[in-house]
Amino acid sequence: MNTFPQVVLYTDADGRAKFRDAAVPLTEGTPAARLSPLLPSGGYQLRESPVGFRSEFHCTGAPQWLFVLQGCMEIGLQDGSWRAFHPGQHFYSADTLPEGATFNPTLHGHRSRQVGDEPLVTLFVRG
Repeated sequence: MNTFPQVVLYTDADGRAKFRDAAVPLTEGTPAARLSPLLPSGGYQLRESPVGFRSEFHCTGAPQWLFVLQGCMEIGLQDGSWRAFHPGQHFYSADTLPEGATFNPTLHGHRSRQVGDEPLVTLFVRG
């Protein structure tokens, strides 16, 4: 594998959050331990969400990687679809509010929820 898979949650031209698959090239390191180039970051936060956690529709404030460390997180889109992320899985959340737009919970953003019988633990790394 010469790339690291990246699921991207983004805001499309129509203002709606969508998923797309992308790849981060692994151009550094050695054949035994390939690395991506050093990516910028602006700090990180850990979050624990209790069993039963769910959010309403919202946009990401600033682009960030989200890594699931424990539990299961589902992300729901305006079209009614959901995508689950389990421990060791990740996505890049970049579904920010379009410039000049006023947030509309029937158009913009995504919602999230904890699924299962264990708390959800996530790591957010600002892009």
